[in-house]
Amino acid sequence: MPYPYVLLSAAVSLDGFLDDTGPDRLLLSSPADFDRVDEVRASADAILIGAGTIRADNPRLLVNSPERRAARTAAGRAEYPLKVTVTATGDLDPDAKFWHTGGEKIVYTTDEGVRRARALGIAADTVSLGADLDWRLLLEHLHDVRGVRRLMVEGGGTVHTQLLQQGLADELQLVLAPLFVGDPKAPRLFGPGGYQAGRLRLLETRRIEDVVLMRYEPTAPGTGGSASAADRHWLRLACELAAECPPSRTAFSVGAVVVAADGTELARGHSREAGDPVVHAEEAALAKIPGDDPRLAAATVYTSLEPCTHRASRPHPCAELILRAGVRRVVTAWREPDTFVAAADGTGMLREAGVAVLVLGEYEGLAKAPNGHLVG
Repeated sequence: MPYPYVLLSAAVSLDGFLDDTGPDRLLLSSPADFDRVDEVRASADAILIGAGTIRADNPRLLVNSPERRAARTAAGRAEYPLKVTVTATGDLDPDAKFWHTGGEKIVYTTDEGVRRARALGIAADTVSLGADLDWRLLLEHLHDVRGVRRLMVEGGGTVHTQLLQQGLADELQLVLAPLFVGDPKAPRLFGPGGYQAGRLRLLETRRIEDVVLMRYEPTAPGTGGSASAADRHWLRLACELAAECPPSRTAFSVGAVVVAADGTELARGHSREAGDPVVHAEEAALAKIPGDDPRLAAATVYTSLEPCTHRASRPHPCAELILRAGVRRVVTAWREPDTFVAAADGTGMLREAGVAVLVLGEYEGLAKAPNGHLVG
């Protein structure tokens, strides 16, 4: 299901702490960086923090700039982003500033937490995610019911850790402050546990007074039938590659990318690449990888259109080429219509052979764009 774009935002000391153990909050950012954070808040549809951060910091979580709030309303948006918190227990302080400043608020909690939050008279919509907290269900609800397309997450460390470990964070904006905390009892940004493999991609570094902003995005594909944020990044790239295809009235324009389990791009390709009038995207990409590359077995193929099962121009359709390569996971945006082949079902053929296939329909429009003259 579609989720919002999830942006994690945090500032840490040089030794990785979010705060110290003193009675007052440790200010890690510089004044100029606080203003940058305000700008990022203004760009978001919703801002989320955990209930522990409300208890520890008692934040207002507002867009402070009047000019930015005015720009939001001029664009037809609410003056303030939706404020969101998550709690398993419903243990919330109804007097906290979070509830009494800004615009709309929503609490995501468990069945038991709903009863407790409502008994406290919390001034917010309260939504149960079931017996346990379910981040995917939460993001789906924000997207489909509340219309949130861009979600800024400001902590705390447990929330950031869970979203990264479940592959649900699209971007990490990390500010590094020039000081040390050194107290093992102080809260850290990330906790122990299993994270996705591989290195994150560095998008930007920026000096802001005496702190440094670093922006990263994950690259490692998801596993099995669960989509990760990185899956969406790679599929978007495949759809963008389709726009590079020479136009044709007898074949679709398709893009494909093959990515190893650690997020390394192995190859990419698109239809009619390098002047070959009949080459397909998956075929072009796989041909660039040695057949004995051990990474193929755990790789993911991203393709804007599901792999073909029938073709006249080559002896082996793309679904068969994927199986021959040993790839066991495919992510696609668009099921093949009957334009050229009736009842084509590359997804079904691959699944029958044991390949995990994800169809992320929110990218169908992007995949169709360079094929509008064929499908309308």
